[in-house]
Amino acid sequence: MIDEERTPVTVLGLGSMGRALAEALLAAGYPTTVWNRSAERAAPLVAAGAAQQLAIADAVAASPVIISVLTTFEATRTALADTGTALRGRTLITLNSGNPTDAREFADWAAARGARFLAGAIKNVPAAVGDPGTLLYFGGERALFEESTPLLRVFGGDLVHLGPEPDLAALYESAVGTTLLPTLLGFLEGAAVLAARGLPASSMVPYSAKWLEMIASLLPVLAEEIDNRDYTRLGSSVALFHGAIDDDRRLGAEAGVDMSWHEPMHDLLERAVAEGRGGQSITALVELLGQR
Repeated sequence: MIDEERTPVTVLGLGSMGRALAEALLAAGYPTTVWNRSAERAAPLVAAGAAQQLAIADAVAASPVIISVLTTFEATRTALADTGTALRGRTLITLNSGNPTDAREFADWAAARGARFLAGAIKNVPAAVGDPGTLLYFGGERALFEESTPLLRVFGGDLVHLGPEPDLAALYESAVGTTLLPTLLGFLEGAAVLAARGLPASSMVPYSAKWLEMIASLLPVLAEEIDNRDYTRLGSSVALFHGAIDDDRRLGAEAGVDMSWHEPMHDLLERAVAEGRGGQSITALVELLGQR
């Protein structure tokens, strides 16, 4: 049972996020044990009151709740491989990257070792750990999530249980995360275009922020069109984006900016137009992406 009696917790992995989680636990009064391959990373946390274990088996044995913030499910499994029966009867919570297949395989691995398991993701930066608006979502046993809620609320105030399947956090992490790299590349490309005119990237930040707010406001409409397969409401048609392909290429040539990363998107638009979807909303591209 995880409750407000400040159950001892072990944190595995002291990168920026692991360190932030351990700091939040200490600030909330939880007895906290830490472990990291590079032992010296624990020094500031030990100075703040954490206990350090150099052997991971000892770190696991120190607490009934283990929070792993190692990079992937495979990294966590590898690190825990030599802990013997230490996981039996303990709660293991992962907050790492990984795909749904890895999450399911890890859940089976943890169950075989007698651990109760929640797989989660924290959707904010380390500096925002503990903020009321910081989102964490989890897949796994509902009862375990509810038992863990007082502890998890130390890390963020917006807690969501996605369902009993242990791969759901990884699934949503993968689905939501697909927007990150294209968005960053778009910003970097814009910065390169401005740099070609001697203008700083900082000059477009206010406008980019407004643009992203506008896109965020459209997400419910996009989702409704996709879920209902009614590609008529948005107003931004496939043809509109298709007609801008030449402008994209001319801008790249004029600014001397490599825009080759656009070509797969252009190809998708060309295919949609060839299928007679030019008059449909841009959401119709989901049909070409294999959604159906």
